[in-house]
Amino acid sequence: MLRKKTSGVANGPLSSSFIGKAAEKVVDRRAFLRGSGLAIGGIAAASALVGANVKPAQAVIAGGAAEIKKTVCTHCSVGCSVIAEVNNGVWTGQEPGWDSPINLGAHCAKGASVRETASGERRLKYPMKLVGGKWSRMSWDEAINEIGDKMEDIRGKSGPDSVYWLGSAKHSNEQAYLFRKFYAYWGTNNGDHQARICHSTTVAGVANTWGYGAMTNSYNDIHNSRAIFVIGGNPAEAHPVSLLHILKAKEQNNAPLIICDPRFTRTAAHADEYVRFRPGTDVGLIWGIMWHIFENGWEDKEFIRQRVYGMDDVMDEVKKWTPEETERVTGVPGSQLKRVAQTMANNRPGTFIWCMGGTQHTNGNNNTRAYCALQLALGNMGTAGGGANIFRGHDNVQGATDFCVLSHSLPGYYGLSAGAWKHWSRVWGEDYDWIKGRFDTIKGSDGKEKSLMNLKGIPVSRWIDGVLEDKENIDQPDNVRAMVFWGHAPNSQTRQLEMKQAMEKLDLMVVIDPFPTVSAVLSDRTDGVYLLPASTQYETYGSVTASNRSLQWREKVIDPSFDSLPDHVIMYKFAKKFGFADRMFRNITINGEEPLVEDVTREFNKGMWTIGYTGQSPERLKLHMENQHTFDRTTLQAIGGPADGDYYGLPWPCWGTADMGHPGTPLLYDTSKPVAEGGLCFRARFGVEHEGNNLLAEGSYPVGSEIKDGYPEFNMAMLKKLGWDGDLSADEKAAIKKVAGDKTNWKTDLSGGIQRVAIKHGCAPFGNAKARVKVWTFPDPIPLHREPLYTNRRDLVADYPTYSDRKAYRLPTLYKSIQDVDHSKNYPFILTSGRLVEYVGGGDNTRSNPWLAELQQDMFVELNPRDANSKRIRDGDMVWVSTPEGARIKVMAMVTERVAAGVMFLPFHYGGHLEGKDLRSKYPDGADPYVLGEAANTAMTYGYDSVTQMQETKCSLCNIERA
Repeated sequence: MLRKKTSGVANGPLSSSFIGKAAEKVVDRRAFLRGSGLAIGGIAAASALVGANVKPAQAVIAGGAAEIKKTVCTHCSVGCSVIAEVNNGVWTGQEPGWDSPINLGAHCAKGASVRETASGERRLKYPMKLVGGKWSRMSWDEAINEIGDKMEDIRGKSGPDSVYWLGSAKHSNEQAYLFRKFYAYWGTNNGDHQARICHSTTVAGVANTWGYGAMTNSYNDIHNSRAIFVIGGNPAEAHPVSLLHILKAKEQNNAPLIICDPRFTRTAAHADEYVRFRPGTDVGLIWGIMWHIFENGWEDKEFIRQRVYGMDDVMDEVKKWTPEETERVTGVPGSQLKRVAQTMANNRPGTFIWCMGGTQHTNGNNNTRAYCALQLALGNMGTAGGGANIFRGHDNVQGATDFCVLSHSLPGYYGLSAGAWKHWSRVWGEDYDWIKGRFDTIKGSDGKEKSLMNLKGIPVSRWIDGVLEDKENIDQPDNVRAMVFWGHAPNSQTRQLEMKQAMEKLDLMVVIDPFPTVSAVLSDRTDGVYLLPASTQYETYGSVTASNRSLQWREKVIDPSFDSLPDHVIMYKFAKKFGFADRMFRNITINGEEPLVEDVTREFNKGMWTIGYTGQSPERLKLHMENQHTFDRTTLQAIGGPADGDYYGLPWPCWGTADMGHPGTPLLYDTSKPVAEGGLCFRARFGVEHEGNNLLAEGSYPVGSEIKDGYPEFNMAMLKKLGWDGDLSADEKAAIKKVAGDKTNWKTDLSGGIQRVAIKHGCAPFGNAKARVKVWTFPDPIPLHREPLYTNRRDLVADYPTYSDRKAYRLPTLYKSIQDVDHSKNYPFILTSGRLVEYVGGGDNTRSNPWLAELQQDMFVELNPRDANSKRIRDGDMVWVSTPEGARIKVMAMVTERVAAGVMFLPFHYGGHLEGKDLRSKYPDGADPYVLGEAANTAMTYGYDSVTQMQETKCSLCNIERA
């Protein structure tokens, strides 16, 4: 698919890009990829590469001293450092961060081209609105006032829940925190971000297994792995630099690499064992592996006895998954799965890696919990080289999730209870009753008024239904009437045709982004749409959390280009318009209209006790970035230097206050070292017993613990019972008394005293419990295989049916009524989707990057030669892919054995075409991406996880015909 462009019209006006102006110093594609940057060896090719940057080329003074800025790549969650060279305010060159313990001087193609993200000419340049079908320029003040007036009118007539605030995994931690706070002050829980549609089933499944819903180890810790198991992930394309760490373990430890995927990916090309299975059968596959583990007694019995609850129930379910049944459902021979099980059993510790191939299913929470169960059965948790290494997608999707830009929780996963709101009201210095008064109420089934403050909002996966569903069926006063897309690509969501209808029904659409995104062109609206140019993350500063939970501090590389503004400045402008800026920013210094980022960090440090975002002060994070070279490349611990003993980026939980000096927690649940030195046990989050059975750890505890057994989470009463309350200072005691006296627990003590004293005695503040593989609060307490809603295996529906239709997150949700209809005759092929190395997310910024656009110009569908021949399709033909819900897309055929017969694969980074129609003319002038194509999610059908409302993007049905 690395084809040269054949038409400048079809592929975009490349002559206007900076490549067309680089005649004096040409950097060809090969040199670009080899050099990992536009400035090889730090030599700036400013005159050739400035292009359409807002700074004029003549501003560069030849031979002048360059400023060196250190930032973090804005693509995937690995967290690669970028060294930027700036001359007189113009970003003239870049190199990978050689001192970074994460990327070790490496970049992928996307990372090597990030300068163009900030300096590219396809950016939105100034605020615009759609008037009579034409884009019209306006000022920021005009935009804020017009949008603000319309929103306040909607709020007054239909309530605060009629405006939906859709945030971003591209925001920094500080911006994500402010955004969640912002829509709390607006008076709604109708807000969310990309994590809902990428890893929400991970967060729910993992957090409900052992306490925290995050990656437990790190990319670097994979160096210690003796076996590497990857399912539903393609690191070679989605997280390329992570492959350095995987291959290091493979080579130095002779660690077998096992790849389970319906598609033979670039990662699978490195595998010692490739397991191809039928899409949507992850639970059956894992239970099939565990059948051999239990059958042969390969499980870690002592680990299970001490640290796991519910494994007997898992064993009962696994007994059903004999090799014959597993092959019937998954298509994988029992002999291969026995080999996989034996490999994992004989090579411990082994790491378990997954990504969105496992999460984006109607059965997603079951998949992630099954993955956890396998690692617990093998005793691979809480140890170097083991763990659940969950590769997150966007650069700050981990941080944005931790700050709960979500519809069901406040920052730090505190939830939406009155206690959670009172905690954050204390942090904000806010009157709880005032903020409660900002929210609407509804009548419950018992006839009593209920505040929407305490009820989950609509998730981003379902905002379409918030607009289109009959309002009598929605648990809020009125439909969604206004959408704010703040750093979100709509083509990353399923059901695009219905999304188009929803966009056209809205009273107001606001898009805030450095690029216009597909939001600008998908609908046929002629007015009521605003485009506001946000700055990139290279034009501001603040912290960002990598997938391994390490925080890194970005420096500002250049000032905002064109008429763009940083996201936190835009938030302040809107808060000022709505009249609550003085309240929302009472603890934060405002310079002009820009909130001081360090003050935002310090504010969330005061409240994020649950997951330990309290010890990472701006000063400590900056110190780590300045001294990256002092951190070990495997343990991530500083060896000498000013950060001696700290783990790089202070991975959360970093307990207590910054003054306490906790080093961060590199490996979650590792009892081999004291809590004060980064050790931990499983979290006591689910009580102390269930059905008369003990939920606390038995004879297992972190080194140095004064309690030599399991124990519940700490509160003031427990400190008194243990006689440890005397270790609290007078100020700590006063702060604890002010909250709730003896009932004050480790999560709500704003002084941090309870955490400090518990750790002083060697204990984890959150208690010491067993992980649970039986989640009695979920629809399926033990993970079950359930056939996808759209399945061509009708013989399995009776044995493995889906759920009954139900209501979730304020909306009716369909399951059985869809599965009961047989579409397999007209749509016989399984349709799945995934990533490409060249693009990220919805692709708007990367498809607007000429360096990347050249590498992958055509949207395509992969199909097996057998299916291609049966349909008389040849490689390179244009084809129609049609789906059961009436959508169809026109794409190029790629005939390949990467997919099995009966399976079709689509990459999901494209947009700008809709059912064969090119929408390029609808973009603002000069802001259309170089490469357009059909969105895979136009074809993807209805389907949502039973716990989180994660969308189904990995298993639907389709047909294919030549165009």
